[in-house]
Amino acid sequence: MNATFMEIAIYQVKPTKAEVFEELLKEVVDTQKEQGGLIDLKYFKRDYTIDYEQIKEGLPPRKLTKIIKSIKYVLVWEFKTKEDYGRALQCIHHKYDKEINRCLVVPHDKLIGERIY
Repeated sequence: MNATFMEIAIYQVKPTKAEVFEELLKEVVDTQKEQGGLIDLKYFKRDYTIDYEQIKEGLPPRKLTKIIKSIKYVLVWEFKTKEDYGRALQCIHHKYDKEINRCLVVPHDKLIGERIY
């Protein structure tokens, strides 16, 4: 397998800004899909949890019922090369960082590296 380059970003969105954030994502995703070298792009919203007993019993996760501090959204995207990733990140940063950051409790976490499997 050729080593591709990946990012996982975790966004902690203010509950009062969730609707704004999701609307903004529609535009961000369109721009992300245009980036050279993009292999895959996914977002999801964390709205389920699972504990050890559920796992042990083979039960499905349960829906979260209350928001404590933030709503978490996760981005996973993959590129052919780290250079493709760098160019794509620059484009998104210039176009959307200020708007995205206004929705967040804290700056988003980025986990980046080469895919191993």
